[in-house]
Amino acid sequence: MTTILQAFEALHPTSRTLHERARRVFPSGVTHDIRAFWPWPVYIERAEGARKWDVDGNEYVDYIGGHGALLLGHNRPEVIEAVRDALGRGTHFGSSHDLEVEWGEQVLRMVPCGERVRFTSSGTEATMMALRLARAFTGRNRVVKLVEHFHGWHDLAVGHPGVDEAQPESVGVPPGFYEDLTIVPAGNVEALEEALAPRDVAALIFEPTGAHWGTHPLDPSYLEAAREATSAAGTALVFDEVITGFRMAPGGASERYGVTPDLSTHAKILAGGLPGGCVTGRADFIEMIEMREDDAAWNARCRVSHQGTYNAQPPAAAAGIAALRIIEGGGEVERADAAAAELVRGLNALFAERSVPGSAWAVSSMWHLNLGSEQPRPSDVEWDAAEEPRGVNAALVRPLKQALLNHGVDLMGTGGMVSSAHTDADITRTIEAFAAAVDDLGRDGLLRGG
Repeated sequence: MTTILQAFEALHPTSRTLHERARRVFPSGVTHDIRAFWPWPVYIERAEGARKWDVDGNEYVDYIGGHGALLLGHNRPEVIEAVRDALGRGTHFGSSHDLEVEWGEQVLRMVPCGERVRFTSSGTEATMMALRLARAFTGRNRVVKLVEHFHGWHDLAVGHPGVDEAQPESVGVPPGFYEDLTIVPAGNVEALEEALAPRDVAALIFEPTGAHWGTHPLDPSYLEAAREATSAAGTALVFDEVITGFRMAPGGASERYGVTPDLSTHAKILAGGLPGGCVTGRADFIEMIEMREDDAAWNARCRVSHQGTYNAQPPAAAAGIAALRIIEGGGEVERADAAAAELVRGLNALFAERSVPGSAWAVSSMWHLNLGSEQPRPSDVEWDAAEEPRGVNAALVRPLKQALLNHGVDLMGTGGMVSSAHTDADITRTIEAFAAAVDDLGRDGLLRGG
């Protein structure tokens, strides 16, 4: 047993007990794939700002941030107060209410493509709806997505090329389901234009920062090329802004890069940390959902039906309004971006000083790591090397996370989401934790330079 694992087990006995119970209830003992961890995940008791505390009393600088939902940090007072007020009125009316109108108006003010909006309960539902709307509007069936780009877990979105073939596949989805899905290499404009050439594609959907919130960076020039290509082909351009929306700018990646899609999908920050998603964009697309009072044929055969028990439920709407207004007011995105930049520069300085084969980079307030193989370091913060980042060596992923948890830092995968609540002290503590983790990895013979 490594010293890292010994320390982890000694620090987290109550989490172990909870996980033993959880394994008798949930597959792998967890309720989300990314929370699966060995020998067991840590169980959190409370959170505040950029910190959280587990059931054993250990304190962490948090870079999961509610899976990216908490740009404002945990328990932002204005958001909590808004939710309390909404709960006082009722959890769920099963009817229309004023907060949903206010929330929708706020979205349309902030999102560049927003002319109409429809709320859902999650990002997966939002991307599913966007593709259905695009198909209904264009009368076409085929969808194009980019390799590795993530759009939730509904059947079409989870398609990926097989090991030895280009045809998409996924366990649990019938093989024929993917006949109308084409996956093209990210960043390759020629391949995209070739896929669009038959003029039978309803929608192109991708993450505007690159796959997995920038783990595989996408040159911003690709967004402009995609806009031109889809417009020429009569194809809907869909930005999946479930993570980037309201984070990269008050109007998301679309505002930051100056490229306006036909539709954009949102969740996470949209609802201020509560469940909620939406599709917004051109009115003629969104109004495919419209019910017409005296047009039975349209209602029965043309419109896209959409239900959802918890769409725009009052507490989520209240939290979303409060969070988005704070972001719209300015300063939050800038503070989060600045903290991420400080962290990336500090980590790269640490790796250089220790001769550690690794590097860090960020896009906006989302940061990532290479570790375990020689990789270039960005000239400043964003990845600007010609080669693709290699990420963290597979053999290091688990011990790195264990070591960082031992020293009070919790990652989102092998990187993290920075909030406007992260302070200079949080960044300093994180760099110190990385220094200690590097020492631990070196002592266990896992990393050179440690």
